[in-house]
Amino acid sequence: MIEWVTVVSLILFGLVLIVAEIIFVPGTTVVGILGFIFLIVGISLSFSYFGGETGWTTVGVTAVVSGLILYFSFKANVWGHFSLKSSINSKVNEGETATVTIGMEGLTVSALRPVGKAILGEKTFEVKTLGEYLESGHRVRVIQVISNQIIVEPIN
Repeated sequence: MIEWVTVVSLILFGLVLIVAEIIFVPGTTVVGILGFIFLIVGISLSFSYFGGETGWTTVGVTAVVSGLILYFSFKANVWGHFSLKSSINSKVNEGETATVTIGMEGLTVSALRPVGKAILGEKTFEVKTLGEYLESGHRVRVIQVISNQIIVEPIN
C-alpha cells in the first residue's frame, strides 16, 4: 500500500509543479523541470514496484489526467481568480512638478543610484542624477525639470 501512496504522491506533486510553472511562474523552468522529474520518478517507481503492465498503465493514466487537468484549468479559468486584474496607469511625480523650479535645493532621503527620493521644498519627489551615486542625507540642487522627471546635482 505504501508503494501506491509513494507513486501517486510523486505524480500528483509533479503535476502540481508543472501546472504552477505554466500558470504562475512561466519562464523560470526550474519549477517545471522539478515537476517533470517528480513525474518521471513516480512513473519509474511504478515500473519498479509493480512491473511493466502496471507501469504502462500508470503512464497512460498520468498522461490522460495531465491533459485533463491542463484543459480544465484553462477552460474553467480557475487560475483567473489568482491573477492581477488591475494595472497602474499613473506616472511618477505626475502633476506635482509644477512647484519645482530650477535652482531649488533639497535633501536626499534615500540613496540616489542614480534614481531615488529627495525632499524639495515641503514635498518628497523622485529625482534623478546625471549618473552620480549619492547617499541619503546629501544636499542636491535641481538643474532640469523634464515632464515628470526632476534632474538634480550634488551640492558640495
